[in-house]
Amino acid sequence: MTTIDPAILVKAQSWLQGNVDEETKAAIRKLQDEDPKEFIDSFYQDLEFGTGGLRGLMGVGTNRMNVYTVAMATQGLANYLLASFPHDSISVAITHDSRINNTLFAKTTADVFTANGIKVYYFREMRPTPMLSFAVRHFGCKSGVMITASHNPKEYNGYKAYWEDGAQVVAPHDKNIIAEVQKITSFDLVNWDKNDDLIEYIEEDFDQIYLEKVKGLSLEPAAIQKQKDMPIVFSPIHGASGKMVPEALEAFGFENIHIVKEQAEPDGTFPTVIYPNPEEAEALAMSIELGKKVNAELILACDPDGDRYAAVVPNEKGEFELLNGNQTGTLLTYYLLSKWKEAGKLNGKQFMVNTIVTTELINRIAEGFGVKCFNVLTGFKNIAAIIRDLEGKETFIGGGEESYGYLVGDFVRDKDGVSACAMVAEAIAYYKTQGKTVFEVLAEVYQQFGFYKESLISITKKGKDGAEQIQALMMDFRTNPPKTMDGIAVETIYDVKESTIQHVKTGKKEKLDLDSSNVMQFYLEDGSKISARPSGTEPKIKYYFSVSAPLENVTDYRKVEQELTKRLEGLKQYFS
Repeated sequence: MTTIDPAILVKAQSWLQGNVDEETKAAIRKLQDEDPKEFIDSFYQDLEFGTGGLRGLMGVGTNRMNVYTVAMATQGLANYLLASFPHDSISVAITHDSRINNTLFAKTTADVFTANGIKVYYFREMRPTPMLSFAVRHFGCKSGVMITASHNPKEYNGYKAYWEDGAQVVAPHDKNIIAEVQKITSFDLVNWDKNDDLIEYIEEDFDQIYLEKVKGLSLEPAAIQKQKDMPIVFSPIHGASGKMVPEALEAFGFENIHIVKEQAEPDGTFPTVIYPNPEEAEALAMSIELGKKVNAELILACDPDGDRYAAVVPNEKGEFELLNGNQTGTLLTYYLLSKWKEAGKLNGKQFMVNTIVTTELINRIAEGFGVKCFNVLTGFKNIAAIIRDLEGKETFIGGGEESYGYLVGDFVRDKDGVSACAMVAEAIAYYKTQGKTVFEVLAEVYQQFGFYKESLISITKKGKDGAEQIQALMMDFRTNPPKTMDGIAVETIYDVKESTIQHVKTGKKEKLDLDSSNVMQFYLEDGSKISARPSGTEPKIKYYFSVSAPLENVTDYRKVEQELTKRLEGLKQYFS
């Protein structure tokens, strides 16, 4: 028999005795009687803001996404906004993707804001995350909310909170908002008295304002004109990007675009995929099938909220090969810096941003072009923070993270799958006019800056038990750090949580100049790098692997790649 902590029972009782609908109360009683483990997971903690905001399984309870947790989070955010801007007119922008309960949660959010006297710019129809970020800035909002769980399975939903710069909330605002949410100890403290007069709808004409900005990113319209008939396949994977990505490609000048019809309609059950994640090859199966039929030279796909994107291209054997986020990030970084240099626009006042678990090749490329590249913690909000700090002083060219996210330009302050799709298509079209394939370009980059190859292990550990197991794993790395991995000596250990760098041989420690985060990084004697990090948005622990080697001759691309793959597999065995 499962023992339930009395504190959990108290939390559940507050719902059963509170101003909660009868259907929810019945579901709580049923859980307690029939599934005590699920009952515990539903109430053992409150949902917290992570790198992606509020996110969790949908259901009843304090640890689930439902109208009550959404309303309480919104009341906390509203209180914080009113306290932060006591003399200003406050407005927020709200939209959502295609997930189950999307409009219910978005409308609940809008109602609570208007009940607190806050104006809401509400998208009439679902739109991708980057458009929400852009809307916050365009309308001069103090905040914004995107209802999405990104690429999580269909059982999840979430709530991304944005600040006035169009970026997801960072310290101190994130912790301050949570503190305000925690003050909402009763549903009676939520102001439900909505005021529809404070809602202004964002209509379709806003699409063109955003698309004009995206179109302004183009660096090679002449190359696109030459390759306008290049066959491109696109899938929104049942998400919110089905309208905007094709329109962005057309705005750039591409005319031969094929949509995966089976995945074109928004549908929160994601009926054609196991996970709506473009990082997963399975999610791209239908896109590749269509790509074969139309002889596509590029296949693109986005996750449900349109901030992540994936690119698939034919390799030298004519087979479609999925580029990982590090490869597309490398391609875009090299393309952008090459074109900026060619145009004579690099004058020392530009910068790139990279995350600490993304390929270090991006840093090497930026260095080669004489451009600063900042390293930040995982989460695009940290990239946006650098852009905000340097706004008006230096120009952000681009930056991204290994998890299929990239941003070009600064009119959006989150990863933007819409503009990234258009820019990848442009880069491929440009290199095609030069007689080069993607892999030939990558080989040239590797020859110049070093061949880097990365891989990822993501281990799911659900619920309260899983969270405890993940914390135990991270604690073990700190108290009993490995001396070797796959027979290779560990040379340096970065403990980002403790902000220390330890040199293993000498035992010497120095300060690490990064904000604290629960991340451990191990640098090996052969130049390999392994990072361990609990996910901020999913019940997972992630291990990131990076190996590198010189590429003396571009013709040795596949041979060196095989050698690096073998090294990666050896390192991954250590963690399996």
